[in-house]
Amino acid sequence: MPDRRDGLIYVMPTDLRLAVDVALATGRPLLLRGEPGSGKSSLAPWVALERGWRYYEHVVTSQTRARDLLWTFDAVRRLADAQVHHRPRGGRELRHSENTYVQPGPLWWAFAPRSAAQFVRRSERPGTGRGHRPPAGARQALAANAGRSPDHAVVLIDEIDKADPDVPNGLLVPLASNGFVVAETGTEVSVEASEKVSEVPFSRHLIVITTNEERELPQAFLRRCVIARVHPPEDVQELVRIAHEHLTARLPKVTAADLDLAAALAQELQGVRRNASRDGVRRPSTAEYLDALWACHSLEITVHDERWQALRELTLVKPQQWKD
Repeated sequence: MPDRRDGLIYVMPTDLRLAVDVALATGRPLLLRGEPGSGKSSLAPWVALERGWRYYEHVVTSQTRARDLLWTFDAVRRLADAQVHHRPRGGRELRHSENTYVQPGPLWWAFAPRSAAQFVRRSERPGTGRGHRPPAGARQALAANAGRSPDHAVVLIDEIDKADPDVPNGLLVPLASNGFVVAETGTEVSVEASEKVSEVPFSRHLIVITTNEERELPQAFLRRCVIARVHPPEDVQELVRIAHEHLTARLPKVTAADLDLAAALAQELQGVRRNASRDGVRRPSTAEYLDALWACHSLEITVHDERWQALRELTLVKPQQWKD
């Protein structure tokens, strides 16, 4: 099953719900640690949908800079426009404002959506950048968040451990102050006023950051986060409950046979995880368990089917992980 980013499904443990509440109460980012496939990235869109808050995300890569989460500046388009002389009838050269080339990042959208939308509209105006359209992400963000609270937002910064250490360090001030200054234009971005004047500004936004712990994060960054670990479910009943939620979202009716299959797969998962721990290799994740379940359902494979062993290796064991 594909990773859920629509917020429709998440089985929220009590300890993680408390972690969300603490992060909001303190105004600190929530750093989620845990194994890949344990559901870290699915929490943020689920919280946003549950609360009716706007949602934005950024998947970190090795090329990500801290500024990408705040804004981007299209220097290439600016250079191209500077080389083309736009002369209206009066003969006077038309110069474009630096603001034309600025595109708001996810934290800008979260803190100041009205300001971000204004910058997007400015870049769409005729004659500013030869028919330039804002990035698809900006248009999608506006459409996806229609009808959600203008005063609250959830931001997912996914897999921050893939970035250079300068990225978390570069986010310390913007996350602590809930604002920043756009270097190219001097524009000050800060949390926009809410109609509910009694609300504390920093409690209106939840910043969720995930890490697979492939790289150690700076201590200064860790000190400024609420840190929670997402534990992969181990109990058969808990796994079946998660399977039931996912099947309900995809099937018109979940049958007793579906739940029996989920339980059998959960027991199989437990055995594979024990062997993986014993042999010092990566344990199969909850996401891989759900993949196996959906494959079995779609292909009508049971644990007694002659194809079961092959499917087990394709989805759970993945022999390339084992030692020779």
